[in-house]
Amino acid sequence: MTIRVLIVDDQMMVREGFSVLLNAMEGIEVVGEAVDGRQAIAQVAALRPDVVLMDIRMPEMNGLEATRQIVAADTDAKVLVLTTFDLDEYVYQALRAGASGFLLKDASARQLAEGVRVVAAGEALLAPSVTKRLISEFSKLSEVQRAADPSGVSELTERETEVLVLIAQGLSNGEMADRLLVAESTIKTHVSRILVKLGLRDRTQAAVYAYETRLVTPA
Repeated sequence: MTIRVLIVDDQMMVREGFSVLLNAMEGIEVVGEAVDGRQAIAQVAALRPDVVLMDIRMPEMNGLEATRQIVAADTDAKVLVLTTFDLDEYVYQALRAGASGFLLKDASARQLAEGVRVVAAGEALLAPSVTKRLISEFSKLSEVQRAADPSGVSELTERETEVLVLIAQGLSNGEMADRLLVAESTIKTHVSRILVKLGLRDRTQAAVYAYETRLVTPA
């Protein structure tokens, strides 16, 4: 099935460049473009893309607020944040808001296409080393960090806690299944129960939660 992509960036060259790269990839189609967050929200409602490539720093409405509103609208679109800097507080806030991951703008065509496929499949695109640095740098600066309730972890079973730690470490369902010697379907069940118990939207928010509650600490 073709993955439908919306590209959101205020720079025309970036939009056109990503559009050419992605349209050349099998199973991916760019269905629209937007120049700011406000237009992105309208395009998501009109085009129903599977993945939104979202720039953060834009006029009118930035990508952080657009991500919040797209996630709050409970659409099926997954937001993949694009940034020039891997240590960017806005990226951290976007992950908290429900973005499924992030990519640097200098990513290769292969990395870009793989990132789109990963988030479209419902996985989190979190490079563990970069994500740990993001959390370490900015969670202590964020007022919303204190909203993460560590008591929620006590609601998890021992195995669910173990799975949450592995999510934060960036492991896929398959890798977790191999590590814990269980079926991948069992891992999916654990992940679903974790999200429900902690009131989280997806794996990305679960990873951020694990760091913010100090269940996992950056190395």
